[in-house]
Amino acid sequence: MKPSEMRDLSIEELRSKSLESSEELCKLKIQHSIRPLENPSVLKQLRKTVARFQTIITEKQQ
Repeated sequence: MKPSEMRDLSIEELRSKSLESSEELCKLKIQHSIRPLENPSVLKQLRKTVARFQTIITEKQQ
């Protein structure tokens, strides 16, 4: 999801999507610790996505 699309969402929607992404990141980290993922770059992308959600939530709150 692009940042411009994220900015169109409400704060509650952003929080729920951020939570979903965080949970998915956690699950992938656990899977990666058990056996290596086929595409480990997904972890990096999810971390950045969660950070984008948090940044946009902070922008909207101000």
